Amino acid sequence: LVASGFEQVEMTKPRKALKEAGAEVTIVSTKAGQIQGMNHADKGDKFDVDLTLDEARPGNFDALMIPGGLMNPDELRSTPAATEFARHFFDAGKPVAAICHGPWVLCSTPALRGKKATSFFAIKDDVVNAGATYVDAEVVRDGNIITSRKPDDLPAFMVELMKAIRERK
Repeated sequence: LVASGFEQVEMTKPRKALKEAGAEVTIVSTKAGQIQGMNHADKGDKFDVDLTLDEARPGNFDALMIPGGLMNPDELRSTPAATEFARHFFDAGKPVAAICHGPWVLCSTPALRGKKATSFFAIKDDVVNAGATYVDAEVVRDGNIITSRKPDDLPAFMVELMKAIRERK
């Protein structure tokens, strides 16, 4: 689940790893067309959206991954259809993985209440205010919720996400 303004590497590396593991990966976004990746504050590449939130049915997916970046999660958490889409996954016990600022989306749902989680340090207060116990670690998994802090944590993040997906099969 991604909107324009996402941290490019936080989408492309997980997408590549999942595809290499045999997963079908779908880019779901708030609008049709293309979304703009970012390399920190600089524009990166554009990517085609596969399905809009209006077209996507969460029951058709095994897991959800939310990359960070500043604008991406802010748009997603401000879009009721996006938070409802995300809510389906944690309600169904499916893996929900969010990295960097991605947990902002989860802060706008009940997903983090009573869970341990991490994020980019700048949104630590938001994670805590959403009811989570903040843990400063490269990856934190609490049940079906998987969170990481930054691009450097991507290897550990992907190990936990793939492990969670395999456990559901």
